[in-house]
Amino acid sequence: MATSGILRAIRYHPISSRIAATYRSLSTLVLAEHEGGSIKASSISAVEAAKSIGNENSVSLLLAGSGPSLKEAAEHAASCHPSISQVLVAESDNFTYPLAEPWAKLIHVVHQKGDYSHIIAASGSFGKNIVPRAAALLDISPVTDVTEISDSNIFVRPIYAGNALCTVRYTGSSPCMLTVRSTSFSVASTSADSNSKPASIDQVDLSNFSEDDAVGKSRYIKLSSQETERPDLGNARVVITGGRALKSAENFKMIEKLAEKLGAAVGATRAAVDAGYVPNDLQVGQTGKIVAPELYMAFGVSGAIQHIAGMRDAKVIVAVNKDADAPIFQVADYGLVGDLFEVIPELLEKLPDKK
Repeated sequence: MATSGILRAIRYHPISSRIAATYRSLSTLVLAEHEGGSIKASSISAVEAAKSIGNENSVSLLLAGSGPSLKEAAEHAASCHPSISQVLVAESDNFTYPLAEPWAKLIHVVHQKGDYSHIIAASGSFGKNIVPRAAALLDISPVTDVTEISDSNIFVRPIYAGNALCTVRYTGSSPCMLTVRSTSFSVASTSADSNSKPASIDQVDLSNFSEDDAVGKSRYIKLSSQETERPDLGNARVVITGGRALKSAENFKMIEKLAEKLGAAVGATRAAVDAGYVPNDLQVGQTGKIVAPELYMAFGVSGAIQHIAGMRDAKVIVAVNKDADAPIFQVADYGLVGDLFEVIPELLEKLPDKK
């Protein structure tokens, strides 16, 4: 199997004594996303990333929302990871939906009281929406899509669609704000120790948070989601992805049937999403979701560099394409040159139903 090399670019700058003094006292604020009374796995991965900043690092988790689900999420947060020492809860109707404007103002208010050395969020739609605006309010430049934390101010992040790794030293003012790739900071099964003492839960003082702070240039319209028993794409052990070669939304149902047999999540290329075969929340790639499953199966996927950037960390990659020269075969562990309209029906026939 031919594989492309990974380059590592190093950018070092002298760090000022003022910043060095700041990092002697480490404290991290993790921006948490929750749904249905539980903390999302990507946010727990962000807590795992915070562990790498330093041994004496104090980790606080920030939750915002309204209603009974927020209380349930706070209770889950208090015991979901042993590194969490405090759960901060901001309860207000302004945070019913995770809009950038009120969240950015909330982060600014919380940081003024906590004086955190680092602020971390997962590099998903939640973090990508909020972090840039919050960074602007704090007058700092965020370090995005971090895959490795070498020190409290030295980070590794991919560039050029993942074909090179860049090591950067943060020399800006405090706090150092990061978004981290959740697939690079997997949480060990022993992290949520049932014998560990739950973190304290404290309410955020919102007396200085006015209604005007919540009014911005965006507003919530609606949430469109599909009810399915399939695992979440970002955390699935097995992902089955289809490309534009499936030709229609009706044909894409073959991918869904195969995923059901294997207990897998369904993914798609940007071309398949743009063609309207599936909704964009299934897109895998540089502008979609980053996945790192144990098994990744690609049917009719050519292997554009933008797509490879979203799945190259999969443990085993299987590709089926009728074009023997398709770039996907350069990164695949197993490849089959064949017509997916013949291969998938045969797989559906021979694979046993999931029990």
